Amino acid sequence: MLTDNIQNQSRQKVLILIYIPWILSIIVQIDPVISFFVAWLGSFFIFYWTLLSKVRFISLDLSLTKQIMRPIVLIQLIFAGFMCCTSIFYFMDHMGYEYFNKVSRQPFKVNEGTYIIAKCQRMAVLAHAALVTGIILQIKQFPVIRHKLNLNLDFFLIWLCVFCYSFGVLASRIPSIYQFSFGLINVSITCSAFVFVRGVVQKKRGYMIFGGGLFAFNFLASTLTGYKESIIINIIIISFLLYPYYRKTILTLAIPTIYILLYILPTFANIIRSQSWNGEKSATEARTEAFNALIANDEPAIDETNWGFLTNRLSEINMFTRFVEHIPAERDYYGFEILKNSILAIIPRSLWPNKFVTETVSMQRVYEAGVANRISTVSAKTRPVVDGYVSAGFIGVFISIFLYGYITQWICNKAEDLFGGYELGCIVIFNAIFQNLWRGNNFEFLLNNIFYGYLSMFAIFWVLKKSNTIIELHANKNTADNSSL
Repeated sequence: MLTDNIQNQSRQKVLILIYIPWILSIIVQIDPVISFFVAWLGSFFIFYWTLLSKVRFISLDLSLTKQIMRPIVLIQLIFAGFMCCTSIFYFMDHMGYEYFNKVSRQPFKVNEGTYIIAKCQRMAVLAHAALVTGIILQIKQFPVIRHKLNLNLDFFLIWLCVFCYSFGVLASRIPSIYQFSFGLINVSITCSAFVFVRGVVQKKRGYMIFGGGLFAFNFLASTLTGYKESIIINIIIISFLLYPYYRKTILTLAIPTIYILLYILPTFANIIRSQSWNGEKSATEARTEAFNALIANDEPAIDETNWGFLTNRLSEINMFTRFVEHIPAERDYYGFEILKNSILAIIPRSLWPNKFVTETVSMQRVYEAGVANRISTVSAKTRPVVDGYVSAGFIGVFISIFLYGYITQWICNKAEDLFGGYELGCIVIFNAIFQNLWRGNNFEFLLNNIFYGYLSMFAIFWVLKKSNTIIELHANKNTADNSSL
């Protein structure tokens, strides 16, 4: 039993104080620069208060270090980190800075755009608090599991890795079940990484070779896609799995890794996209060219490419400001329109042949707000905080992101219940099948991902239950004494 369980005396102690940054940013909104920084720094306060303070509210079955892949840690850091913290680059660019160096010769003057950016940042910190509120209200201090794995976990992970990859590839070739392929392949990737980490910790060479080989193969494949997200996701998975056992090493490597991801990766991905997507070169040739460009260290070109990425692609606030300018001044709030389309999007096309194209419908509000041009090929889909705002203003932001956190933690609880606890339930099943919840998507795709992800989770559970791989416990088991590895 953990000795620090006194930290969970009251949820209210955590939840009341996390709204202080938002309230303070409202009080000082007459000065948009101060208001922005109060809201921006407020997210760091929420991180500290909910993860590191003595009154944090977490499950007590494991130490915080060994449960970092639960939503209160992993999803909060990624979701809120992108939503709230990356906006600093856009704001500094707005003030005439580039990489924190003053490049504008004109002294900065507050303008209408400054007020809008500050307003968006205030709603972002409100959304951060709402996310955490939803998660904490669903956290169980002592998770109860009603099933357990009837096999050795290491052997089962290898079997599950092969099984899910095979069926994932098969599903990707059948249009009617194509959407199930992503979750299955993600389970396979997570299993391979987990097997590798367990092999390293237990010093089992066979596991290291199997898991490490598959994970390395997938990582190298992700460098051919031209997408930054696939590379970042692989790094996040292996880092979070290794952290409980090699904390000092992971923390030491964190800063240079973040630097590489933010400074080098955008240029690397941009070269691959520009050369391989139009058929000019193969993906392998484009990757080699990208490596050569980075080795040549063309600093001005890298700086220009990456500053554009940091200010307009990494941060969500650029799009957010455009919608705040557009709604409600030029168009009324959407109300339940987006939610209605999101529910309709769940219906399989095999049952509704004339169903609208989800991508087309979700992009309509982007075109209306002038975020993207209709003749361009860019896909600039909104994020949950933006969809919450365009639906009902700041009230929509609070309700939608609160439900986001609440449902996310509820699904995680269900996964741990069905699959015997944190390691298989949370690390493998939840974080693989529901990986889209890490950062979120627009409502149409998000609801679809959650619905079919839930079906995938139960399908895997049904197979394992029928094969007696997972068995039901006769009495509920308190997991407070469980330990990882």
